Amino acid sequence: MTIARYSRPEMVAIWSPETKFRIWFEIEAHAADAMAELGVIPKEAAKTIWAKGKDAKFDVARIDAIEAEVKHDVIAFLTHVSEIVGPEARYMHSGMTSSDVLDTCFNVQLVRSADILLADLDALLTALKRRAFEHKMTPTVGRSHGIHAEPTTFGLKLAQAYAEFARNRERLVAARKEVATCAISGAVGTFAQVDPRVEEHVAKAMGLSVEPISTQVIPRDRHAMYFATLGVIASSIERLAIEVRHLQRTEVLEAEEFFSEKQKGSSAMPHKRNPVLSENVTGLARMVRSYALPAMENVALWHERDISHSSVERMIGPDATITLDFALARLAGLVDKWLIYPQNMMKNLDKLGGLIHSQRVLIALTKAGVAREDAYRLVQRNAMKVWSGESNDFLGLLKADPEVHAKLSDSELEANFDLAHHFSHVDTIFKRVFGTA
Repeated sequence: MTIARYSRPEMVAIWSPETKFRIWFEIEAHAADAMAELGVIPKEAAKTIWAKGKDAKFDVARIDAIEAEVKHDVIAFLTHVSEIVGPEARYMHSGMTSSDVLDTCFNVQLVRSADILLADLDALLTALKRRAFEHKMTPTVGRSHGIHAEPTTFGLKLAQAYAEFARNRERLVAARKEVATCAISGAVGTFAQVDPRVEEHVAKAMGLSVEPISTQVIPRDRHAMYFATLGVIASSIERLAIEVRHLQRTEVLEAEEFFSEKQKGSSAMPHKRNPVLSENVTGLARMVRSYALPAMENVALWHERDISHSSVERMIGPDATITLDFALARLAGLVDKWLIYPQNMMKNLDKLGGLIHSQRVLIALTKAGVAREDAYRLVQRNAMKVWSGESNDFLGLLKADPEVHAKLSDSELEANFDLAHHFSHVDTIFKRVFGTA
């Protein structure tokens, strides 16, 4: 069910009844054109169908009223079209079955949705790239298990997200291609009552390719891959959103969502500035992922066809695409206006008194001839004094440790506390990700 709060008009329009019926008509009219060329129906009938239906506004309420009687949506639509077109409407749908219309339409809607989602990804990638280069060399602490590890740059964090969403774009392009097929093959897909050339004509007219073999329905493994791809994109959205949320925690505050002048963060506490946008897209990502499983379960249909997939797709088609469209657009806006605090990043880098350089000291000791286990022990025993709060000067402790000092001079120890060392290959990584440093 479309929720206005989490919807954007262009995507919603793709799934409106008016758009759906327009696509149905185009499929039927293009099929009539092909049949007329093949001599199956009169050419004048095909012309009349287009002439009277091309600019017609199909009455959704009227179609619903007919369906309430006949209990069949395609028949209800064709009945209404006959009211508009007149007697020539009897030539429509000749040799075709409902799935020819429904499945081809569904794929058209998924392709159009994918085009919007690809544009959304492009906007997000643009924002990520701009911010990545802006903070290419902005030092920040890298964390593993949520604990300070070694220095990195904020630009590298954003470059990672860029690379991930670039892969997602490639996946969506592939999923779009896979689902962009047309089936006009008749009751059980044998073309017994409709010439395969009709399918070829409709496919070309609708911007699709022919389904190599359909069994009255287009195989649902195509759709499973499409919705699974949307689910992967949603997972990437959540990954970046979680980073936003963690970095905005009061104890961290290395970055935060833009907060407008008149914005309120809490109904009770006037001081609050909450990461509401990233929390919002986290929740939306969960919903998009939830649509992947029923799409996979739709693959297993009975024999040549059943309609157990139909009710699922009426829900997940609009819901997954509309929700992901909104989430991507919101995330792109968040990244574009993200407030970054380099001074807090430096403050956090220095918080543990130099412990972030422990691995460099470990390696230096091993190069000086100390066995790795012994070197680890020497570094760790000094590091734990800083960790426990006994001292906040890791370098000073190492200099004062006789066993360490016996292997490394003060200047040699100091050389291993150079922050710039960790950024010596940033250009290489950027070139790999963006093609330029």
